[in-house]
Amino acid sequence: MQILQPSGWAKPRGYSNGIAAKGTQVFVAGQVGWTADCQWQTDDFAQQFAQALRNVVAVCAEAGAKPEHIVRLTWFITSKREYLAAIKEIGAAYREIMGRNYPTMTVVEINALVEDRAKIEIEATAVIPE
Repeated sequence: MQILQPSGWAKPRGYSNGIAAKGTQVFVAGQVGWTADCQWQTDDFAQQFAQALRNVVAVCAEAGAKPEHIVRLTWFITSKREYLAAIKEIGAAYREIMGRNYPTMTVVEINALVEDRAKIEIEATAVIPE
């Protein structure tokens, strides 16, 4: 994997501007913060984030991908306010689950998700090196 950082650009914090990679591509559908049996354990934003990210990693593992193989994450959130209020907890959970891997990321505030209790949905792309 090659991190793409244009010269003269400020270094991003917590994500990469771009990544070039070769290998087997793994595409993960949007994952929400419920358990493997589709049960909600919390309405807390940070805890839903952590569960959704664990779900992403679990799907990646089915293809043999590890967190460090994730090259793109897109987060759909229902409240920018709740996201910003939980940023420290989100950061701690992210580092626990993903380590120091910082793929390309986009966070988008949306009106609602299909699952009424969901506060966040995360989709991912991973590339397992050749």
